[in-house]
Order: sequence, then C-alpha cells, then structure tokens
Amino acid sequence: MESLDPTTVFRIVDVAAIVSSGLLGGAVARAFRFDMVGFILLSVITGMGGGIIRDVLLNADFPIALTDSAYWAGALTAALLAYTIDLGTRWANWLLMIVDFLGMGCWVATGTLKALNFGLHWLPAIALGIVTAVGGGVLRDIMVNRIPSILGGSSLYATVAFVGAAETAIISEVFHRPNLAMAVSIASCLIFGIAARTRNWQLPEPITLKVPRPRFMSGRRSSRPLRKGWSAPGQKKAGRSVRTWEPGQPLTENLEVLTDEQIQQHRHSPKDF
Repeated sequence: MESLDPTTVFRIVDVAAIVSSGLLGGAVARAFRFDMVGFILLSVITGMGGGIIRDVLLNADFPIALTDSAYWAGALTAALLAYTIDLGTRWANWLLMIVDFLGMGCWVATGTLKALNFGLHWLPAIALGIVTAVGGGVLRDIMVNRIPSILGGSSLYATVAFVGAAETAIISEVFHRPNLAMAVSIASCLIFGIAARTRNWQLPEPITLKVPRPRFMSGRRSSRPLRKGWSAPGQKKAGRSVRTWEPGQPLTENLEVLTDEQIQQHRHSPKDF
C-alpha cells in the first residue's frame, strides 16, 4: 500500500467521498420530490461542501473542488444515480448507510491529512477533518430547512468522525504512513458507524440540576417583646407554624417580616412631599 503515491491515493479517496456524499444529497432531493436541478444542487453541495470549507479555512489558494474536473464528475454522477434509481427500498437504505459512513471515513482522512500537511497541530487538524466530513451534510440540511443531525437527538455521527480523524492523525504523525492512516480511518468509520446506527447508540442527554429555594427564619433573636400574633423562631403559637421569610418579601430595618396590614397602613398614610 505504501508503494502507491500518497497524492494519487488522496485524490482517489477524495473523489470517492464526493460520490458517496453526493448520493446522500440526491437521496434527500428524491425524498422532497425535487426536479433535476434540485438533485444537482444538493449532490454538489453535499459532495463538495465539506472539502471547500476545508480548503477555504486552510487558505489553500483555490479550493481543489473548483480546479479538478474529477470532483465535478463525481458529484454529477452521484446526482444522476440518485435521480434514476429508486432509493426508497430496504436494500437502498442499507446501501445509503454504508455509503454514508464510507464517505465519512474518506473525508475525515483527507481533511485531517491535508491539515497536517499544511503544518497544523494535530488537534486542529482533527477538528478540520471532522468539519470536512460533516460540512456538506450540514449545508444540505440547512437548505431543506432541517436541523443538522450532528447537533444531537440521533445516533452517533460526529463522534464517529472524531474517531476516524484521531486515528488518521495518530497513524500519520507517529508511524508516518498516510496511506495506512486513510485505510484505517475508512474501515473504522464504516464499522463503528454501522454499529452505532443499527444499535442506536447516542450520547447522554443533558441533565437538570434543581436547586431548592432558600427559606430563612424571620427576624433576629432579641429580648424585645414580639408583636401580637407572632412567635419566636422555633416556636408555635395557637396552632400556627412560625412564618418564615422568602426572597422578595419586604423587611423592616430590624429584619422583621412586614405583615399585610402594615404594608396597607403604610400605603394609605399621609406623606410629606
């Protein structure tokens, strides 16, 4: 495998990723009953959107998708296949799932390797590999007014891309074998992704911590006589429980709770202006 030119392998894997992602875009166009223009647009955006985002962030002159005709041929081929083949059968669903994670493995591998070749640290290179894999799908979902699946609520997707990108970075940087890194990334994303989709593996949902509302005893202990109808903290009077202070209730200067009668009396008392 290492006897092959890494540049040639990179180009083949990149075009394969465009074809697989373009098929997914075409499947969405078929689900929405779009015409041929819709098929082409969704296939091109889904297939080449992630790679264009990658090249723009790397400031790599013109994005390679705009300079290599093989990329366009792959996207248009995917649109034609999706336009002519019924993708609503059971076998087609399995095929699309395999194609989805196969394309993900290709994208995370090429995106991570290209970022590493541009001198990026391994951590941002992994992040860029994930962006390359999911960028086209996010643009596709936004165009059809859907919430992108990578935001959660579905089986693992971005997590699978992270695993593939991390493997690519480790094998490429530690063992210096980029072709092997691409092969491992494609295989692991395919196996892990299919297992996550069929078993519906999901990340934990957010937890909710409930903080109890604070309640403080009214007033301060003092030797002064209490008002009629009130008792000292910790005591009961005439079968009534001790009234406590709650946030928002008015207090006197001595931190005593004002009764409703006192509040009404204060409001109706004459004031000097």
